[in-house]
Amino acid sequence: MNIDLTLIPSTFDAVHAGLLATVAGLLVLQILFLTIAFMAVFRKRETTSARLTVEKPAEPTPLPVAPKPAIAEAKPEPKPEPARVKPETVIIKEYTPDAALQLLGLLQKEARFIDFAQEDVSKYSDADIGAAARVVHEGCRKVLRQHFELESVRTEAEGKRITLPKGFDAGSIRITGNIVGVAPFTGTLVHRGWKATEVKLPKVTEGHDVKIISPAEVEL
Repeated sequence: MNIDLTLIPSTFDAVHAGLLATVAGLLVLQILFLTIAFMAVFRKRETTSARLTVEKPAEPTPLPVAPKPAIAEAKPEPKPEPARVKPETVIIKEYTPDAALQLLGLLQKEARFIDFAQEDVSKYSDADIGAAARVVHEGCRKVLRQHFELESVRTEAEGKRITLPKGFDAGSIRITGNIVGVAPFTGTLVHRGWKATEVKLPKVTEGHDVKIISPAEVEL
């Protein structure tokens, strides 16, 4: 490329001065604009960086929380077992027959009790039976008085109205008739009853067979 130096103006007139001033002004404006833009970008970066570098406020240290006391699991209370009703124990006492055999022997000896009971009285008249019964009665009365102390269970007169309270002794009083409800009961005393307060049976010698109530008799 060839440049013709003759075309370059050799004088500096007012037009060129104006153009130069315009170009210089535009250049200054461009430099100023770039400077402002650069400063704005720089400030924006500084602000962003400052925001990023600002330390976050320290979070408050949580206070130590005391551990909750362990709640013991409530065990269900054991249900009370239903009361068991124990059946009444009936104690049966066993006695040897020696005393009964002794008594039977005494009644036979004094009143001919077994003879009278074993006899067939249907063939005898009432007068004969009455005479024999008197002998038996006297002998039995003698045995009872000699070997037993007896008294009445009730002291009231027979035929009198009496009241049996709740819890009366059913072993010593026997009620009969129409029994309805529970005690107290009111009724008529039919028999006063008997109870032994003392027994005095004779002692048996060793070797004596009490089963022999009355020995056989042989007259020579």
